[in-house]
Amino acid sequence: MADTERPWTAFYGPDMRADIETASYRNIGDLVRSISDTHGKSPAFTACMPNGMNGTLTFAQVDEMSDAFAVYLREVAGLTKGDRVALQMPNCLSFPVAAFGILKAGCVLVNVNPLYTAEEMARQFQDAEPHALVIIDMFADKIPAATKGHPIPNIIVTRVAEFLPTLPRGIIGLVQKYWDKSVKPIEFSHIRFAEALTAGRAHREKDRIEVDAYHQSIEPDDIACLQYTGGTTGTAKGAMLTHKNLIINMEQSLEMIPTICRGEEVALTALPMYHIFAFTVNLLAFYRLGSRNILIPSPRPLTNLKRAFENYKITWMSGVNTLFNGLNNEQWFLDTPPKHLKLSSAGGMALQADVARRFEEITGKPVLQGYGLTETSPVLSFNPIGKIRDGSIGVPVPSTVLRCVDDNGHPVPQGERGEIAAKGPQVMAGYWKKPAETAEVLKDGWFMTGDIGVMDADGYFTIVDRKKDMVVVSGFNVYPNEVEDCLATHPGIFESAVIGVPDPSTGEAVKAFVVRTDKSLTETEIRAYCKEHLTAYKVPKLVEFRDELPKSNVGKILRKDLRSKAMSAQAAE
Repeated sequence: MADTERPWTAFYGPDMRADIETASYRNIGDLVRSISDTHGKSPAFTACMPNGMNGTLTFAQVDEMSDAFAVYLREVAGLTKGDRVALQMPNCLSFPVAAFGILKAGCVLVNVNPLYTAEEMARQFQDAEPHALVIIDMFADKIPAATKGHPIPNIIVTRVAEFLPTLPRGIIGLVQKYWDKSVKPIEFSHIRFAEALTAGRAHREKDRIEVDAYHQSIEPDDIACLQYTGGTTGTAKGAMLTHKNLIINMEQSLEMIPTICRGEEVALTALPMYHIFAFTVNLLAFYRLGSRNILIPSPRPLTNLKRAFENYKITWMSGVNTLFNGLNNEQWFLDTPPKHLKLSSAGGMALQADVARRFEEITGKPVLQGYGLTETSPVLSFNPIGKIRDGSIGVPVPSTVLRCVDDNGHPVPQGERGEIAAKGPQVMAGYWKKPAETAEVLKDGWFMTGDIGVMDADGYFTIVDRKKDMVVVSGFNVYPNEVEDCLATHPGIFESAVIGVPDPSTGEAVKAFVVRTDKSLTETEIRAYCKEHLTAYKVPKLVEFRDELPKSNVGKILRKDLRSKAMSAQAAE
């Protein structure tokens, strides 16, 4: 392809590859083995608790433990190549061990948000049909309701303090059990994660199992992950991401950041690794670099990050606009900004220019904004170092072509608005068991993003609108129909419509317009009802009561009219 068709390559660094078509490893199991052998006893992951308690695993330990878990899955649990394994936990030392073990076993990893309600878990489990589930004990009480009607045969339970030294692990366990009571008794058949590793080791030694044999048959185009997303309908869809998708996108991302050094970086991982951005960039890319990864189980409140910044020489961090904005307003962060930070990257939601400028003023280092979607593994574009343009999502990463198209899929003239279409080796294989939905977004090799953008003469892209009705709250997708379906089950609600409105702290907030049958129903009661059925970020932050909702001639509720009036009202304030 001529560079005239990709003007953005002029902004690539002198040593940067414009094309990366071949994955550097055949599969992720091979990647983990090779990098672990190279970096051995160097620290790979450190879990840092809010009070500073911590634990660390070396590359060699992660490799050995994930081997043991792979053997457990294949030889004890009886799974085979291609079987799905759900992983539901926050950032902790168990996450990389379980994730790498699943992939080494030749199984398919299904990331699940640990904050999901039992209803949300049930919908994802029903679709993915996992043969095993690895879950954090704090949320295990949801399992009976979540698996009713479609049981999961193998359930492995871990804990947030897994693999920490004995004393802090014991203290945290006692606090969770007796003080804050965040861990409840488990009353269903399960095995503890540590016991599963022990069983795997025993089988490996007894039968002299070569773990590499499990993933020798895994090809680059085999599915590595089912990463769930949705659409305007809110219907859960598992994006089938292959080993090649993820490995090449990892390489594409690293190519855009040439200042990163192998074996020297200390990365702060506050974004949850079940989110595709942190999974590809933080988990895979920084493992590939031989970096030390500082895992934050929960970044809320932001003081949970204080000890990590104090105790470790953080050189790189990723986040969403909400995180950077919050740190800009934390006095402890202002008083002692990180001294070793080289740069930060932002994804998941739009990075506000004022937030980026303020963060750079505080730290002396820029925030690089990128763009991508679950279906693209996720990175499609990035702002090149030293060539950042405020408000822009940057230029396409290597081997990636973006263009703006009209409703018929034809390219629009440069500078005009159109839906962003993407082509590259990181684009998913399709949606799990949903050929019709796949055909709607994959057209003649192009992935239709649903975002409206503009490309300038240099090849920089800017998002100007969202074709979809999806709402993005702190980097997490909220689908209006899902919230509306919840509201529809309330006996005091006749009908509702949900939109996203600008919010200074979360980028967007969920707003519900409600027509009541029970006039005594309050906003507080509606929010409380939603909290019983939806994850917190999906709960409407704002509720406006209406006598009726605007509708088309065929009776379809016009969200765009509600959105337009809401935007006008906010602008007039």
